[in-house]
Amino acid sequence: MSTISVRLDEEDARLIKEYAKAKNITISTLVRDAVLDYIEGEIDLQLYHDSISVHRKKSKAISIDDMMKELDLE
Repeated sequence: MSTISVRLDEEDARLIKEYAKAKNITISTLVRDAVLDYIEGEIDLQLYHDSISVHRKKSKAISIDDMMKELDLE
């Protein structure tokens, strides 16, 4: 297991300590979970953007108006 140090001003440190205490979790758990959630969110967002990019390049999607015309449903 490794240790990572973070420098905080007194107000931020107090806020983090009080929040962890209110949630009945350790500061380590709070910070680890917050950082990992942030990273996972960033990865998910990048995957979404990559998927949308591929979809737009290869999609054969048409608008609802064009579909209605193609099916003679106007």
